[in-house]
Amino acid sequence: MNAQSWALRGRGHARRAADSTAMAAAARSGFAARGLIYVLVGVIALQIAFGGGGKQADRGGALGELASKPFGSAMLWIVGVALAGMALWRLSEAVFGGAGADGSKASKRAMAAARAVFYAFLSFSVLSYAAGDKGSGSGSSDRNTDDVTATVLKWPGGQWIVGVAGAAVVVAGLWIAVRAVMKKFRKHLRTMEMSHKAKRFTDFFGVAGGTARGLVFAVAGVFALVAAVQHQPGKAKGMDDTLRSFRDLPAGPWLLALVALGLAAFGVFSWCNARWREV
Repeated sequence: MNAQSWALRGRGHARRAADSTAMAAAARSGFAARGLIYVLVGVIALQIAFGGGGKQADRGGALGELASKPFGSAMLWIVGVALAGMALWRLSEAVFGGAGADGSKASKRAMAAARAVFYAFLSFSVLSYAAGDKGSGSGSSDRNTDDVTATVLKWPGGQWIVGVAGAAVVVAGLWIAVRAVMKKFRKHLRTMEMSHKAKRFTDFFGVAGGTARGLVFAVAGVFALVAAVQHQPGKAKGMDDTLRSFRDLPAGPWLLALVALGLAAFGVFSWCNARWREV
């Protein structure tokens, strides 16, 4: 191989390394942005638990809370761009395969593609909100859930569709919670580079956050099942109403406070991913 070939090969390796570094930065910024949203939702839910019920405990409420802070507009743009980075990283996993031995499996690629679409939509809604479209990204999750459920229930077989979707969300929520308790998230982390203290810190927030997140998903799925069985779209609940439903139970304020802290813990766990995730 002559000198020119070696030079071309070297530039190719350098370009791939730069691309990999850029994609890793995009992924890590996306985890940081996701963490911020979950921490804000958790804080709002904690306020609701003890009487401060004027805000939405969902993504829309989190964006509104962020916008009200100093430099809030700039932060919204940063979050939107970071979430776009997350979408690009997930898309790269769908196309080229993800990290780990099973990263190239068809099921993993399909899941990555679905996540890419989700984060692309989320990024678009946040950026639209930052650009002045206050109806984008900040809409009530409860109203959106009611509208979608009502539309689907009008379709032929709509009850079955809503019921199956609700059951799928219940299963997904339980799956998220069980995997969190079993600490399955460890396989995605660079644990060999983590100190013992960092591992314990990440484990605590991963278990607490994943369990709370899975519980909220599962309860929302149950409400969707009830809406399907009773053919009443109003029975389906978005994140805000799902969280408020905990407050109506015995010892509800304390239960909601525990779930709120769990969601905030998932935000902190997302920040741990921004530092230690293998991408």
